[in-house]
Amino acid sequence: MLKWLTQIGGWVDHRLGLGAFLVPMLEHPIPRGAAGPMGWWYVFGSASMTLLAIQILTGIGLSLVYVPAPDQAFESLEYLNYEQPMGWFLRALHYYAGSAMVVMVLVHMTQVFLHGSYKYPRELTWVVGVFLLLCTLGMFFSGQILRWDPDAYWGLAVAGSMAGRVPVAGPWIVQLLHGGAVIGGSSLSRFFALHVFIIPGALMSLLVVHLWLVLRCGVSAPPNAQQPVDPRTYDADYHTELHRTGVPFFGDAVVKDACFSALVVIVVVALAAIMGPKGPSELPDPTLGGANPRPEWPFLWLFALLSMSPPAAETFIILVLPVLLIGLLLLVPFISNRGQRAPSQRPVAVLIVVISYTVLGVLTYEGYSAPWSPAMNAWSGDPVPVSMVKQSSPLQLQGSLVFQNKNCRNCHALAGVGGRRGPDLSTIGTRLTRDQLIDQISNGTPGGGNMPAYGQQMGPHEMTAVVDFLVSLRPAGQPPARVATVDPPQ
Repeated sequence: MLKWLTQIGGWVDHRLGLGAFLVPMLEHPIPRGAAGPMGWWYVFGSASMTLLAIQILTGIGLSLVYVPAPDQAFESLEYLNYEQPMGWFLRALHYYAGSAMVVMVLVHMTQVFLHGSYKYPRELTWVVGVFLLLCTLGMFFSGQILRWDPDAYWGLAVAGSMAGRVPVAGPWIVQLLHGGAVIGGSSLSRFFALHVFIIPGALMSLLVVHLWLVLRCGVSAPPNAQQPVDPRTYDADYHTELHRTGVPFFGDAVVKDACFSALVVIVVVALAAIMGPKGPSELPDPTLGGANPRPEWPFLWLFALLSMSPPAAETFIILVLPVLLIGLLLLVPFISNRGQRAPSQRPVAVLIVVISYTVLGVLTYEGYSAPWSPAMNAWSGDPVPVSMVKQSSPLQLQGSLVFQNKNCRNCHALAGVGGRRGPDLSTIGTRLTRDQLIDQISNGTPGGGNMPAYGQQMGPHEMTAVVDFLVSLRPAGQPPARVATVDPPQ
């Protein structure tokens, strides 16, 4: 039997040439220190790839049942949780493997940073690793949206609000994210495509480049205080040492990688079996403008930071801070690409890691109880134009406050300033009668259109006030809209 399998393998390899491609990779020499006791510091990258494989396999299984449509997404996840045999376990395994992958990628990058492995000639390897981290986080966020529960729906609304603050390109980015004027079927379809095709495709492409750079530049030796990095002599010294004392990767190094990856898989499987799947909690309700969406744990630090910051700092934290952090990560190998690699000789690097993880840990803890959620759109902060309320009655003034407090301007503009999901209401008093306005606000757009029903979200006095305010929105001297009548024949 073994001889027969060997012959088949030889026949296939003779035609595909896989042996000529894989064997050199497995026999690729690495520094002896990386295969010894210090080799346990090198296992996090392999664990990340193992978790990615679990993500791909479980994702394929989930995609056979999941329906990326607003009216079926929630139900399909409920079916997986309660009716599909082992569906709940598949969902839980997918979620906790994704969480563990974020952890492993962060730990791997921390190890590379502390050991100075990003220094010459591995600067590009680090840069690609940063983009791999961003793709991993993107996978996590897009996966949350696919749950299509209140956290997913309003999380997407918050993401649109944050993107809408980008100067000039903000409205275009919001349109690109949401796939239309409102959050709906197009939004879910776009994030399904992001989660299943676009981000995984980018991640796999970057991973291929990353692995090629590891083979091309070699695995860095464990840091040695007596061997600082000097770009002028590093290549010659590294290859000389590798030729003299190097060992094949397929040996002790692979055993360490396999053992640690197996341990990680056992932990993930145990978590999935004990904790069960993540959500969905309930169907999203677009009429709950006061919802307090909670992001997934990798983003809780940002959530908490915004909750403790004054409103004036929100735009900086949302738009500038992430760009600064990503820019700093990308510049790390260019700021310090030579000199000492040993952590004992780099106290500043150690201090940066300690402070960074302490701050992230504290903010993440605070994020679980942070009360803040950003305004769904910056438009609600803009006051009603004075010209529209200068001649208003007390009831109409009260209506303008209801209009603002109910966040109506997230979707509707006044005098050209406001959301674009619905029509500009600057002259709505000439187009709809009082009864038509009451019907539109109470029942929403017929057939489940863009505007949801707000009849249950407003009291009678609020409805009367806001309708009176809307009726007053018409050019000076122009009468309010009235129902068209036909004169009887003479």
